Amino acid sequence: MSRPITLFTGQWADLPFEDVCRLAAGWGYDGLEIACWGDHFEVDRALAEPGYVREKRAVLDAYGLGVWAVSNHLVGQAVCDHPIDERHRAILPERLWADDPEQVRRNAAREMADTARAAALLGVDTVVGFTGSSIWHAVAMFPPATPGMIDAGYRDFAERWNPILDTFEEHGVRFALEVHPSEIAYDYWTTRRTLEAIGHRPSFGLNWDPSHMLWQDLDPAGFILEFADRIYHVDCKDTRLRIGDGRRGRLSSHLPWGDPRRGWDFVSTGHGDVPWEDCFRALNATGYRGPVSVEWEDAGMDRLAGAAEALTFIRRLAAINPPAAAFDAAFSTPDRITGKP
Repeated sequence: MSRPITLFTGQWADLPFEDVCRLAAGWGYDGLEIACWGDHFEVDRALAEPGYVREKRAVLDAYGLGVWAVSNHLVGQAVCDHPIDERHRAILPERLWADDPEQVRRNAAREMADTARAAALLGVDTVVGFTGSSIWHAVAMFPPATPGMIDAGYRDFAERWNPILDTFEEHGVRFALEVHPSEIAYDYWTTRRTLEAIGHRPSFGLNWDPSHMLWQDLDPAGFILEFADRIYHVDCKDTRLRIGDGRRGRLSSHLPWGDPRRGWDFVSTGHGDVPWEDCFRALNATGYRGPVSVEWEDAGMDRLAGAAEALTFIRRLAAINPPAAAFDAAFSTPDRITGKP
């Protein structure tokens, strides 16, 4: 099995798209997971300008790069979020902002549907992103959220995302939610409930990123095995936990990203606490053949050195290949995957 190894461009959106292509190709990446911000992939232009998508493809081709997914985390976050405030205005295109929070949510929903249309024009069948959540603000809070509040949150998610998914299905595109704190699905049980809320629609799957799972004491390899049929995309980002001194907690104390006083931080791939070999063996066991994307967020390491180092590390993991028969067994015998009778 050969999986393409890509570089997620979200952390490189300060650079022009062609510069990122040149860097990624020079390091030896197979392609990009292209972010829908910066000048990397602008959804409105892709739909409005006849030559826009063709020009993006030409740049990719010039550097020998493929693309299997685009990502629109920033806009997706605003579809369900509550409250909508200055944080969202800072990450959204100005054309989607409004003084009325509900109008912002409607604008974001329309843009996510348009993202499916734009992805199809680019020849891509997967959009990675966030959903936002109207009930994340009630996680672990006092007074505690009532069951009715939680039920309403999942209904709100389904009501807002089912029409978006109708458009995804119309254009043959899938959505891969990055299971993540602040989303409607942020751990095992909330992922189960999210899938139930939309009737397990095939157009809605998951982007597996182990970093935040580790932060929450979840088993990232077990997550792959449990949701094998829903892993539509893979992002590789590592985490190092720093708790244990009696000061640093997992909730980060409102300290800035990269501050050493935090209880956890992102680190360069392969130097943190994610059990990478277990995770890649789980990907093999479930037959995942899609792209493996490096997401670079290490505040303590130069990204030009780190992105190349991460590629070397992921290529070594990608060499963990069972015989083809192992894939057939994994697909045909679900109990071997989940351990359930």
